[in-house]
Amino acid sequence: MSNSNHRWIRLLMVLLVIAVGAECAWTQASPPASRPVVTATRYLDQANGMTADEAVRAALDSNGDLAALRNERDAARALIRQARLRANPSVDISGTRQIKGMDNSLMVEGMLPLELGGRRSARVKVAERELEIREKAVEERERMLAADVRIKFGESLAAAFKLGLADEILATAIEGLQLVHARVAEGKTAPLAENMTLVEVNRLRSTRETEAGRAEISLLELRNLLGLKPEEPLRIRGDFNNMIDALPPIADVTAVALLTRPDLAAMRSIEELSTAKIELAKADGRIDASLKTGYQRMRSGFPLNGFTNAGDLMPIEDLMHFFTFGVTLELPVRNRNQGMIEAAAADREAARNRREFGELVIRREIAVGYARFESTAKAMAIFRAGVREQANANLDVIRQTYELGSRDLVAYLVEQRRYIEIENEFIDLQMATYLARVEILRAANSAELIKK
Repeated sequence: MSNSNHRWIRLLMVLLVIAVGAECAWTQASPPASRPVVTATRYLDQANGMTADEAVRAALDSNGDLAALRNERDAARALIRQARLRANPSVDISGTRQIKGMDNSLMVEGMLPLELGGRRSARVKVAERELEIREKAVEERERMLAADVRIKFGESLAAAFKLGLADEILATAIEGLQLVHARVAEGKTAPLAENMTLVEVNRLRSTRETEAGRAEISLLELRNLLGLKPEEPLRIRGDFNNMIDALPPIADVTAVALLTRPDLAAMRSIEELSTAKIELAKADGRIDASLKTGYQRMRSGFPLNGFTNAGDLMPIEDLMHFFTFGVTLELPVRNRNQGMIEAAAADREAARNRREFGELVIRREIAVGYARFESTAKAMAIFRAGVREQANANLDVIRQTYELGSRDLVAYLVEQRRYIEIENEFIDLQMATYLARVEILRAANSAELIKK
């Protein structure tokens, strides 16, 4: 057999191996029928899904940590009622009896503390300041929880959009694979093109599984914020439209935040609490008094008999009744709560320093939020008009030229990958702009953050 015949036999064997490999790979290209395909509709429902505002309301109603803070606030209210109560009077009952004798006495004495020096009013002020701190803690947790929910909602929305994009691109790639397979079967295209398309389809499948896992994890974290169990159904709806709408002037937002931020208000309440503790310590260090009054009955006598005016014998004894009264004074001679006053004054100074630093932090948070929003909004606008739309048009042109035979498969696959990367980058920019806007709402304590 000649060398040319050997070459033809080897060539036929190579083509047979490629054809068999392509057929096996084509069989593996489709997922098993028994495995359900998870699509973006499992997480996204633009008709009946939960909106961001609804998610915030659900979290505020069912979050366990927030419920605990509200219970602590109720406890602080109860402590105010307790602080307003006056001191209880006390009653002392005692008696004496002579051993092997007839003398005995009974004494009943009552005492009423007066709480002089403004003790009660100072105690009430301390309880009221503590209630204010608890109330501001609830408002602060609501602010942070609402922002966390909106942030996680945006991340879940972006993950669902990326999963939807992966589903769409994968479906298009599978259609292309079917087309290439038909061309190979007709002999119009080399089997290598089918293998290259198959590799791209499997790569897209792998990417899609990754996006599905990210969407699932993001929705699980959102369920946790909403107080839902992991197995409870949850689908969301929304978009990233109107993200670049104009914001109020930064000076106005900063001024409102400095007045309304609950964490800063809590710092002011802590400062006022320290002042109230100083007044309470001074009041407790002043003179105090308690009124006392009582009754005493005393029976006393001798083991002898005497004669009455009528000449009758009777025991020598007498029964006496006494009314007692007095005042007990507490004299602050040694202890006037000097240490408590100094400690409360130091706490007040510390609270003042924290408040001043908190004001700087708020100004920085708002400035950073505005800077981040402006940069991401500009980047998103440029990307939408100058990158995304042009990339979509480029992909359409290359697809058409490939279908007409003017372009090879490699050029089309490269452009498709570039298009997928651009779409994912655009979703990331949308999410970044959305998150920057939420950060501004959180820093400014905007009413838009919690829509009740």
